Amino acid sequence: MVKALETSFKRIEKKYVLDKEKLGAIWDDLKEYLVEDDYPTSTITNIYFDTADFQVIQDSIAKKNGREKIRMRTYVTNPTEDSQAFLELKKKDAEGVGHKFRLVSEMGAIKQFIESGKLTHATSEDQLLIDELNALKERYGDLSARMLIYYERSSFKEKHHIKGQPQTKIRVTVDQNVTYRDYDVEKSMGNYGSELVGDGKVIMEIKTPGPQPEWLKAILMKHGIESTSFSKYGTAYRKSQGIV
Repeated sequence: MVKALETSFKRIEKKYVLDKEKLGAIWDDLKEYLVEDDYPTSTITNIYFDTADFQVIQDSIAKKNGREKIRMRTYVTNPTEDSQAFLELKKKDAEGVGHKFRLVSEMGAIKQFIESGKLTHATSEDQLLIDELNALKERYGDLSARMLIYYERSSFKEKHHIKGQPQTKIRVTVDQNVTYRDYDVEKSMGNYGSELVGDGKVIMEIKTPGPQPEWLKAILMKHGIESTSFSKYGTAYRKSQGIV
């Protein structure tokens, strides 16, 4: 049976930028509670759509509106215009809880939608997201592909057989070899560009539907690991503009 594609997510996301050695130490404890996800490894290419002067990400950094980000994501190693891709809208509510909405299409069709506001083969379920994205296009004006971010991801989920522990649907991802570029963005093949977090570092992200369970808090405290406010696109924008 093929697993249905999820198109709506609501979760609390905590990010941790770690040295690989630090990750290895904490993983010895985490692996007691985690198992590989249904898709344990993936190559991810994100293309972020923005104005010519990056007004969308500037508003997000300033915590304006819903701190939206508009992107196209593909899990294909060497994507083409016909490759499957997701058009995604990420935003946060007043409590800081992250929401992600997405639809599935092809890379070429998504790029055409950004230009024209019309998506071929859209379903009725897609229409609410299409309407919201078109409203954002009206607010910001012309949008185009402005930043590409590539990385390799390992994904894990909470074990279903943890005795005496509530099931919290935790998901943990580890991203490495993260690179970005604000040129040749339309050319989505290849992972060339600049390092985003530095050599020897990874980004660990813990996604939960609510507060983190006590076992997880204890492991993080044991290793002195604290979350950080970190956005891949926000960091790439700052670096590309020489702000950091």
